[in-house]
Amino acid sequence: MNRCALISVTDKTGVVEFARGLRGLGFSILSTGGTYRVIEEGGVEVQEVAEYTGFPEMMDGRLKTLHPKVHGGILARRGVAGDQAAMEEHGIDAIDVVAVNLYPFRETVRKEGVARAEVVENIDIGGPTMIRSAAKNHAHVAVVVDPGDYDAVLSALQAHGGELPDDLRRALAGKAFAHTASYDTAISSWFAGEQRLREGQPRFGESFALSGEKVQSLRYGENPHQSAAFYSNSDAGAPSLATARQLSGKELSYNNILDLDAAVGIVFDFSDPTCVIIKHNNPCGTASGKDGGRAFSAALEADPLSAFGSIVALNVPVTADIAQTMAQEAGFLEAVIAPAIEASALEILKDSKWGQNVRVMDLGGSPPGGEQVSLRQVSGGFLLQTFQPGYLKDKAAVVTAKKPSAEEERGLEFAMRVCKHVKSNAILLAQVREDGICATVGVGAGQMSRVDSVNIAVEKAGDRAKGAVLASDAFFPFADGLEAAAKAGVSAVIQPGGSKRDDEVIRAANDAGIAMVFTGVRHFKH
Repeated sequence: MNRCALISVTDKTGVVEFARGLRGLGFSILSTGGTYRVIEEGGVEVQEVAEYTGFPEMMDGRLKTLHPKVHGGILARRGVAGDQAAMEEHGIDAIDVVAVNLYPFRETVRKEGVARAEVVENIDIGGPTMIRSAAKNHAHVAVVVDPGDYDAVLSALQAHGGELPDDLRRALAGKAFAHTASYDTAISSWFAGEQRLREGQPRFGESFALSGEKVQSLRYGENPHQSAAFYSNSDAGAPSLATARQLSGKELSYNNILDLDAAVGIVFDFSDPTCVIIKHNNPCGTASGKDGGRAFSAALEADPLSAFGSIVALNVPVTADIAQTMAQEAGFLEAVIAPAIEASALEILKDSKWGQNVRVMDLGGSPPGGEQVSLRQVSGGFLLQTFQPGYLKDKAAVVTAKKPSAEEERGLEFAMRVCKHVKSNAILLAQVREDGICATVGVGAGQMSRVDSVNIAVEKAGDRAKGAVLASDAFFPFADGLEAAAKAGVSAVIQPGGSKRDDEVIRAANDAGIAMVFTGVRHFKH
């Protein structure tokens, strides 16, 4: 019995070898356009689809496989009399293997300055149709969308006399539908992005599509009894956790990834060399200054006890000097992430006392700035929201008799940039040191009462609270939090304002001789 494979791929990786393997198993090969030329030039006998259908390609290749002789051969059910009669009447041959992958839509969108017309031309129509047809008829047809599966398909065909086992055909079909779903999601997202730029359109449309490609299976979730995996949903091609390279250390855990994400979110909120040390999704130390090494040391000094077993992120490449500082000063690190890791720095980290365990992650550059969108699952659905990097200070105003000094203003901006990443209720104390570095000295996070967060931050800071500045992610509902900060020696405060008791809080600040700024922007992070 003559068996036939249709091959039409954008990614030509391994396609000649796959076609040659199929020919060796007695398959005839149908192909189109560029794939046809590559297979023919590779010395493999192949027939062009246009010759088989008797209908030429037209409209610059828009129309070539959308033909009954193609889709009839893919969709026909073997053993169903009506289907077989239709094939005989219309001269349709059965197609047993469909190897197709799609126009490079995502890659086209990523091109700088790409014209809209070029993006639209890279929306594949015939490819997804063939894939879906073959996947629907997987009881009789093998559909292959990933060049990585070519060898496994050839091996299975060889082992089973040119037929594929049912379980493999089903697995390939599932992968095919996931492939087209991901492709359609990318297209849908591009159109949604265009739509929201139009005047009067909502930021979020009536529907939202999401797809993901597995980056890795994880040993477990937040706790050992939970299963977990890490997926990428990024179509932008920009540096991210999903594209980062792990250069050394143990396998990443679910909690590592959460903490790395928190660390990257904070550290790239700054343009100056900055280091953040994360523990349980909160920054236990952050510092910003003239170089990464001193920023790391200052961040570590903020809370060295909590920093044991932490995640460290920098927004500058890790050099040998920075790595040496880490190796000498840190008790134990779970992971280090930066836009680049120099080869000499990697060797120093690997040779440190904790080097066999620490995960060293190279982001491959800086993540994109600008407005981002976060997604959070809830029972029966999910929430989307925007968030902005930086310090939103358009509405900021001094509300006390005393105005902050230039040094305090710098410290307040630093403190608020970090505070907005801390779990609510969030209070953060920071200092501008004599060497010019801005550094946190105390953090109170995730408390049910704001005054409790103040007390925790003050306790963490100790004597360093004297002369420190304070940032609060939301307003003080009572004056007690402000009074506790004043008692500890805080010199200036930044907060959103908006409480019914703002007058009481301002009066308490004036009584204590503290400068206070209202921003008008709340930064809850639950």
